[in-house]
Amino acid sequence: MIIYNVTVKVENSIQNEWLKWMEEKHIPAVMATGCFTKNKIMRLLEPPADEQGTTYAVQYFCKDMETLQHYSKQHAPALQADHMERYKGKYVAFRTVMEVV
Repeated sequence: MIIYNVTVKVENSIQNEWLKWMEEKHIPAVMATGCFTKNKIMRLLEPPADEQGTTYAVQYFCKDMETLQHYSKQHAPALQADHMERYKGKYVAFRTVMEVV
């Protein structure tokens, strides 16, 4: 099992709207690609949120690296562009790939 983790720190001014958009639009669009079997969204408690923003980790689970590579090539660019256009300058993000052992 592969976990595709996206860590995003969003400005507090957009936090509620961003979270709603993620839950109602973005995550369903990612799941609709058929590349992932489940997802989770979590808010980091440590370090605590500060005046600059709140950090979330969004995890998508897929069966293997081939499936993740397919997602990365065929679907991720458009989905990431949509996020970037919508929230440009109001977030920072990085992605990691993990394997369940």
